[in-house]
Amino acid sequence: MASSLFMDVLDGTIVTSALPKMSQAFNTSAATISLLVSVYMISVAVFIPLSGWLALRFGKKNIWLFAVVLFTLSSLASALSVNFSMLLSMRLLQGIAGSMMTPTARLIVLEKTPNDQMLRMISYLVWPALVAPALAPVVGGFLVTYMSWHWIFLINVPIGIVASLIGLHLIPRDTEVEKRKFDVTGFLELGFGSAFVLAGFELISRGQSAANLGITLLLIGVLLILITYVHLKKSSNPLFSISALTIKTFRISQTGGTLFNITVAGLPYVLTILLQTIFGWSAAKTGWYIMFIFIGNIGIKPFTNPIIRKLGFKGALISSLGSLILSAVGLSFINKETPAMIIMFLALISGAGRSLTFTAYNGLQFTEIPPTDRNSANTLTAVTQSMGQGLGISLMTVLIQLFALSLGTIKAYSLGFIILALFSVVPLIEVLALPKNAGQEAIE
Repeated sequence: MASSLFMDVLDGTIVTSALPKMSQAFNTSAATISLLVSVYMISVAVFIPLSGWLALRFGKKNIWLFAVVLFTLSSLASALSVNFSMLLSMRLLQGIAGSMMTPTARLIVLEKTPNDQMLRMISYLVWPALVAPALAPVVGGFLVTYMSWHWIFLINVPIGIVASLIGLHLIPRDTEVEKRKFDVTGFLELGFGSAFVLAGFELISRGQSAANLGITLLLIGVLLILITYVHLKKSSNPLFSISALTIKTFRISQTGGTLFNITVAGLPYVLTILLQTIFGWSAAKTGWYIMFIFIGNIGIKPFTNPIIRKLGFKGALISSLGSLILSAVGLSFINKETPAMIIMFLALISGAGRSLTFTAYNGLQFTEIPPTDRNSANTLTAVTQSMGQGLGISLMTVLIQLFALSLGTIKAYSLGFIILALFSVVPLIEVLALPKNAGQEAIE
């Protein structure tokens, strides 16, 4: 399951490294080639709500296998694309496959995990969402510099083949399926709402010419999401239940956790663009510095569960969010003369903080959710995580462009890191209000 999540998250970010090369290959503008990123993110966000219903209707194993195969084939077709239209279509298919693959993989694990094993299983399951964004600039920079852009898609093929073959033999087939009526209204409202919000930020990030349309789409999207919330709350047959939001430990993972996901996607992106654009470093050199976020992610992994058991979920989240805030503030002061060791150290601390925060949030959020309600809670989590990570890059692009108009480019990036630090302050305030023994059942 983790390998399929890794493919999904990696594919959402690794393309960024290859955009200039693909722009040359297909003779398109920078604005047009960036559609390869936004189309993927939007298609994932739109079709995620459908995944929970499909898993119940046709079986979790069947849907997951279908999604992995579709993702693998669309990756191969992306590498073989003969024109930009074909590549864009394949990216759309990849996004649809990812929207089914990621939530279903997590649901397969959640429904078979007792509460006392939840923390251990979650720690295995969350690493792809942490490792992939940090590893993407390194792998993407290497492949683009020394090979070709085609390889950013071809690397999915062996992963997909191995994952599907192992899953075919290891995952037990569903013994029951639920023939529940599909909530078309809820799906359309949430799908269009998510698409408009992400597309709105994407258009705003492109500059003044598209800003008015972007703001309009953003406002319509927010309104549709609010309408969806009311619909899901009142409907007798909702797309998924939102009753889990009444449980505090789950609710803060959706509110503060969404802001945290913006930081997860935004910080590696802002640091990558700063090192390449402002410092003038190559993609390969930049990748090695971003690699220290990945080293921090992996380095603290053996200690995340012992830390959570020692400090509790509340104490672990306070510590990890605090380290994220300090590292983001530290990165706001770097410049071309900053010693390499300082940049590496700050990236390392950021990676360690991300890893511990992600594990703690994901371990905490399902501790008080009954197994029968985990499908709906999982779908809602997939929606908010996708939105948070999808917004991370576009939102930071917009903010940095706005800051640059009055402060200059260098100060704009510095302020961008401060904003990312503030995105961790709000979750920290929420966590401080948690009882000390929150999620104790999963720890014990």
